[in-house]
Amino acid sequence: MKYFLPVIAVLICVCLPAGAGELVSYQLEETAPDPLIPRPVRQVRYKDTPPRSHIETPVSLTLNGLDEELTQKAIAQYSSPGGRNWISTILKRSEPYIGFIRAEAERRGLPQEIIYLPVIESAYSVNAVSRAGATGLWQFMRNSIGPYDMRITEWVDERRDFWKSTIGAMDKLEDNYKALGNWELALAAYNAGLGTVNRAIKKYGTNDYWELCRLKAFRNETMQYIPRLIAVSYMISRPRRFGIQVCWPEDPLWTRIPVGRAVDLKIVAEHAGLSGDVLKNANGELLYGITPPDPDYQIKVPQVHAEAVAAVLKNQELTLIKYYFHTIRSGDTLLGIARRYGISVNQIQSQNPGLLPQNLKIGVRLVIPALREITASGASRDTDSVSFTGVHLVKRGETLWSIALAYNTDPETLAQVNNMSLNGTLSVGRALKTPAGR
Repeated sequence: MKYFLPVIAVLICVCLPAGAGELVSYQLEETAPDPLIPRPVRQVRYKDTPPRSHIETPVSLTLNGLDEELTQKAIAQYSSPGGRNWISTILKRSEPYIGFIRAEAERRGLPQEIIYLPVIESAYSVNAVSRAGATGLWQFMRNSIGPYDMRITEWVDERRDFWKSTIGAMDKLEDNYKALGNWELALAAYNAGLGTVNRAIKKYGTNDYWELCRLKAFRNETMQYIPRLIAVSYMISRPRRFGIQVCWPEDPLWTRIPVGRAVDLKIVAEHAGLSGDVLKNANGELLYGITPPDPDYQIKVPQVHAEAVAAVLKNQELTLIKYYFHTIRSGDTLLGIARRYGISVNQIQSQNPGLLPQNLKIGVRLVIPALREITASGASRDTDSVSFTGVHLVKRGETLWSIALAYNTDPETLAQVNNMSLNGTLSVGRALKTPAGR
């Protein structure tokens, strides 16, 4: 699945020394007795410090096919200077989420490679949107979330919820594995659909993924999908060999806290003394950065900040959301008011109980949640597809990898859209198609 996401600066971190820590176990930890601070998600513990440097020790990968021609070709592509920088950048972006994903995969006994599947799917961005409309870390389509406890409303798109989407993706992968009997086919079905894989098995009389690839049983994207995953997993597990810059900070513990009222995460973060991105990145499913008008709604918070955030939420003297106040005038309609403030009729009604579109009274003051200011710089948040109608003129020294990072798309899609190979030479001044509006 391909994707598109908002622009994020390229960050580089320092490689950790080998052998500094060893993964031992993970477990649930209890938290403070305050009912607003539930116990966090799994903690990953280490015998030594610094944590996460065990990645320097090659891991035993589960998937078959490292020696396959398609995999070796993928390794060669990702081993280019641009490819190595791209992987390093994506790993930096993964830091808030990868610990949670690793712990969940380990709890279920899933293959090691699955923790790197979001590298391939979304470049580890909760805001990723594919050309076809697949969204989030795990690239779910709208019509595929029903069985996996995710919903899309006027306030949230839970395909962007790293917690729920991870649980849903791993449920789906386990379902595929139970149906197909091996992980290569289970992953192929995640990309192409269970029906597609079953039809290929029936048509060609084999359940060997690599043989099906040799028989051209799948479209090219599916044939490249597992080789790319194996290549990335293999290289990340051997960063020194491949010159990949890896930095593994200690995994954050995550907890959910009920908000008790509708709140603007930016305002909550300010009162709690946090960076504005901490809560925003943790709760990417909120389309406007504002929680729904549901007092039982829960936000995800790093455990280290849970007490400060809970104290802010409990302080009823604090105003944690901005509103407009609109006095109904002659000729006003609820639809017209909604359009004026850039929100829906239902969102206005949720803040003004008992308000009926057919019975507006002149002089009545409406409370309007201030969403327009929040969405003005991110109108693409509710866009379900991406068009490559922009144009980029190639500058000296640029590659498809660096241009893909600049436009927050993946290099494979950029190459495909522009009818060229991934490591093809770019001539200065060449016009490349890029995502619109970037």
